[in-house]
Amino acid sequence: MSGTAERPRLSVFRSNKQIYAQVVNDDKGVTLASASSLKLTEKETKKDQAAKVGELVAKNAIAAGVTEVVFDRNGYLYHGRVQELAEAARKGGLKF
Repeated sequence: MSGTAERPRLSVFRSNKQIYAQVVNDDKGVTLASASSLKLTEKETKKDQAAKVGELVAKNAIAAGVTEVVFDRNGYLYHGRVQELAEAARKGGLKF
């Protein structure tokens, strides 16, 4: 799976404690937008953190001029935190 200039890739990585998302144009090898739970200050559940990261990455991507992406879940099941991030990104305005 790879992203192009027209539809960059929304890549998700989750660790045991954090979740990260970035919008990547693989043709140029450039990250267009990113967000992570490291920058969140409030103590919340992991699902709530993932939802906020999804909203942030959507906001940052739209600010960078990206509205359509290809969703790359990096082998994680579409369940739990990954699903929360994806749904929040859709609510934030990204189409995939």
